[in-house]
Amino acid sequence: MLEFLDLSKLLHQGRTGSHPVALRGPISVDFATFEQDVAAWHGAFAAHPGTSFAFYFQDSYVFAAALFGAWHAKKAVFLLADALSANVAGLQSESVVDGFAGDIPGVLCIRPISGGAIPIWQALDRQAHSLVVYTSGSSGKPVAIRKRLSQLFDEVAALVQCFGDRFGDASVCATVSHQHIYGLLFSVLLPLAYGCTFTARRLPFAEDIAAELGQGGSHVLIASPAHLKRLPDQLTWTAVRANLRAVFSSGGPLPDDALPLCLRLLGQTPIEVYGSSETGGVAWRQRQPDGVLTWKALPGVETQVDGEVLQVRSAHTDSHGWQPMSDRVRVTDDGFELLGRSDRIFKVEEKRVSLNAVEQALISTGLVVEVRVLVQAGQRTQLVVVAVPSDDGWLLFDQQGKQLLNARLRAALERVVEPSVLPRRWRYVSSLPVNAQGKVTEAALLALFDPKRPPARVLTRSFDAVSLQVEIARTSPYFDGHFAEAPILPGVAQLDWVVLFAREFFDMPPTFLRLEAVKFQQVIKPGLPIEMVLKFEAERGRLSFGLSSVAGSHASGRIIFGPAQ
Repeated sequence: MLEFLDLSKLLHQGRTGSHPVALRGPISVDFATFEQDVAAWHGAFAAHPGTSFAFYFQDSYVFAAALFGAWHAKKAVFLLADALSANVAGLQSESVVDGFAGDIPGVLCIRPISGGAIPIWQALDRQAHSLVVYTSGSSGKPVAIRKRLSQLFDEVAALVQCFGDRFGDASVCATVSHQHIYGLLFSVLLPLAYGCTFTARRLPFAEDIAAELGQGGSHVLIASPAHLKRLPDQLTWTAVRANLRAVFSSGGPLPDDALPLCLRLLGQTPIEVYGSSETGGVAWRQRQPDGVLTWKALPGVETQVDGEVLQVRSAHTDSHGWQPMSDRVRVTDDGFELLGRSDRIFKVEEKRVSLNAVEQALISTGLVVEVRVLVQAGQRTQLVVVAVPSDDGWLLFDQQGKQLLNARLRAALERVVEPSVLPRRWRYVSSLPVNAQGKVTEAALLALFDPKRPPARVLTRSFDAVSLQVEIARTSPYFDGHFAEAPILPGVAQLDWVVLFAREFFDMPPTFLRLEAVKFQQVIKPGLPIEMVLKFEAERGRLSFGLSSVAGSHASGRIIFGPAQ
């Protein structure tokens, strides 16, 4: 029987030195080692005069040690959703934090100081505002939310009360990142509090899930809808079904058609958790393919409905009063049902537009299976669309062109929106872009319209390789000045695109080290469709690439990446 510890006393009270904490590949890390590693980070943070630090770690165990080291040094931690240079530069320019820690290229990061004495640990101040998380950005710019330690630790206690028997002594594995509140709670803090182990490496691909969970022992999988709805049949899932104790899903709605897929491949349907960065977890359910279960509030969470809008109150929020959610609900005898978001009405060209209604009208055509409609600001505010075509949609795209598919979809919207606000720009993708939490963010969707980013379509994909069809638009700014009479795509632009797409599809180290065997065999002209093939060898940090077309090979080579310097 595992012993639950209040996380404020995790080090103050402690566990036996041999108690397993985490798995780093084949190596099991015990509590004595964890305490030493926390002390090394504590020494580094205690020696720094700053009070706030931005974190971005790929390894969940190193993250956990740094997190508790910072908290015990009375520092506040800002969790970055990514380590993109623009986000890091924004924190630096606005002096939001006093330093950085983790795998962040281009900045000086705090490093642990090994060899010092282990301090006499005191209990953490539960009322300290020691963590800042950011909203996912799925409906706008990410917003910083400051949390007291009591909010986190009380929510972990509620999760253990509700789901502890599902975890038992299983090892916790995650497809989602600890840099977001869901991954932090379920894949790091809950295992530390409950005493079960967690896997230090994230499992970003289905092949990783099958390999890790196919090993001996029992496992709990912390996943997102983006991963669970795309589990491939061709992998071997027999051992996974035998070893999987529970699977959790959060971060967005899980499609109904994912339930029979999970039941067939994983042997069970996911436990879905509903909540937000602001409120923490609110409710849960576990559906079966032949029935719909309502959402049940988590322990300690109260709910009420104002009109159709859900309101919540719990120790997990930063308010003693009722806090409204962004969802409409219908109350049932044993909980509530979600009816959809309530806050997607916008004014475009002085016309009120329901983005939900636009998306529903597009889905009803049968030409797209997933779609996101956004409002893009600029000289003229306009609607833009990112869509995943159905088989019929791709057939129309391939045989008659993008413009005709655009026209068919625009025609379906004529009864939904005024002609003056019909979508002006469209992007068609094989799947909607998701971040490490499995979230589709507004920033990632709008990035598809960046003129420097070429439209691309996935042809084939595996855990370590991807093949893309890349459109070389005549309007690309990379052709400006290169050259007026006979434009060609610069080699530096080709390399930029290779790295751009590689970072979207692979969990790559942050730092560029060198180029190897790079060759540019033929020029690339405007309008020429290109196939880009990428293969990433994670253990060597080596990205191999090739660009080709009907004309033959255009470019090839290797790019080597390494950890943050």
